[in-house]
Amino acid sequence: MASRQGDRLPTSTARPPGRFDRLRRHRRWLLALAVVALLAQMAVAMVTAAAQQTPTIDEPVYVGTAETYVREHSLRFNPEHPPLGKLIIATGLVFAHPHLDAHFTGDQTALGRRLLYESGNDPWQVMLWARLPVIVLTLLFGLVVLAFARELVGAVGGLVALALYAFSPDVITNGSLATLDVPAAGFLLTSVWLAWRARRRRPVLHLALAGAALGAALATKMSTLPAVPVLLLLVFLSFWQARRTPGLGLRAQPRLVGLGVAVAAGTALVALAVVWATYLVVDPQLRWTAPANLPAVHGLRGLVIDWLPVPRPYRDGMRIQFGFENHVWTGFLFGRLYHGSLWYYLPAALLVKTPLGMIALWLMGLGVMTAVPRLRPAAPYVLLPPAVLLAVAMTGSRDLGVRYALFVPVFLAVAAAGVVALRRRWALVTAALVGFVAISSLRAFPYYLPYSNEAFGGPSHTRLRLHDSNVDWGQDLGRLADRLSERYPHERVWLVYKGSGVPSYYGIEAADPRKVAPSEVHGLLAVSDTAVAKADGRLAALLDGATPIDDVGHSITIYRRA
Repeated sequence: MASRQGDRLPTSTARPPGRFDRLRRHRRWLLALAVVALLAQMAVAMVTAAAQQTPTIDEPVYVGTAETYVREHSLRFNPEHPPLGKLIIATGLVFAHPHLDAHFTGDQTALGRRLLYESGNDPWQVMLWARLPVIVLTLLFGLVVLAFARELVGAVGGLVALALYAFSPDVITNGSLATLDVPAAGFLLTSVWLAWRARRRRPVLHLALAGAALGAALATKMSTLPAVPVLLLLVFLSFWQARRTPGLGLRAQPRLVGLGVAVAAGTALVALAVVWATYLVVDPQLRWTAPANLPAVHGLRGLVIDWLPVPRPYRDGMRIQFGFENHVWTGFLFGRLYHGSLWYYLPAALLVKTPLGMIALWLMGLGVMTAVPRLRPAAPYVLLPPAVLLAVAMTGSRDLGVRYALFVPVFLAVAAAGVVALRRRWALVTAALVGFVAISSLRAFPYYLPYSNEAFGGPSHTRLRLHDSNVDWGQDLGRLADRLSERYPHERVWLVYKGSGVPSYYGIEAADPRKVAPSEVHGLLAVSDTAVAKADGRLAALLDGATPIDDVGHSITIYRRA
């Protein structure tokens, strides 16, 4: 009898065959559906923005340069940025088939205007095709965010990280434009993720791939250069962890250190090879003539430029960038117009333009990454690169937008995933905060560029706190044309527009009110909000006598002057 009961016990308590296997499969399907849903909403947001926005200030230069890469194999335009980001844009232009005069002789600003508005091309079509490759790349980087966070804290953490990335207004904004900020930040995150993976899986292969991704970041934007020492240190740490064995003797440690240094050097060589390759793809002969009035750079910066083993166009581009840093730019923060830069500008701008729930999850994630023992080894990988880049960016002279710190929301999305390592009672808080982020982001649709969070009044009030690419980057010229046609037909229009678009192409017949006597300015006065923030002299006097009556895209204000 005892034997029978013993035989029956396993039968009565055993799980039905395949039950947990089915649960695992269902969980995988649910995870896949959640990932698809998050990326799908992000894709819809970016494509909608890309289709509705006119060219921002920087885009025509990048698009025109990309076309010269393909047609002329010439590096003469836009040397202040390396070629890779523009080569990515060029993959979309192949489908647009734009016409451009051979061997155009103007400057890069005139080049962009000629391509979009003076060569018989449809600027709406050209810009959409130019933006699509960046949109696709932004979505792919979302998978990197997911994979990185999932390796740290599991599938739920991966979804939290992906949700923060996919609902980030700053990532959506810049991911929908033919610009370089998202590609640079994404390639850098990919490099760090591959370096992290090298700790446990095929270190040589993953570190070589990390070098390639680092090279891609360097070949996209020079502002990623300060991350190079950090990445090489992480490469060394990963190799050390991968090859270290228990009981390693003192005699073997110097050899392991030497191997780690050699692997870090090899990773740097791979990165340099990628940088060289991007220039050679454009022009295999590397024909290059330095621009006139190239800024002279002295001191430590000059030594770095002279000794850096990169193509000469790259070094001259660095000189141009350092020359920009020597200019005195105009900034605007919390209603204050100033000349120069403020060291706290970027943190303050991020505070305005980041959803409140996201800020809370960032702070929680930072605490967890440093406090939870099993996550502590990942903290240098996730936190050190953005900290170094932010510190360097805060010393810059251009207080023009949070796009200069776009790596912050990209990396901290991964850090925030650490909250799932807390006890289960925090799960509801985490879900509520992610939901708050989603609602705040979706409410901004499709005006993501001028987004600000609820504490600062939302997108309609961003112009009161920030300017330039935070709110008004020239993106709403087409919307202004539609608004004037629908609500104010046949009225006299005066326009102060900050952007690269050509108003007459969109049917806006307007004059500049600053070129006539104030007494002649009557009717509608449309002014870009950055121009409003920086208004002085004649424009300030015109605005004093005008009444705001309409808002276009939260970036252009329409006034009426009697």
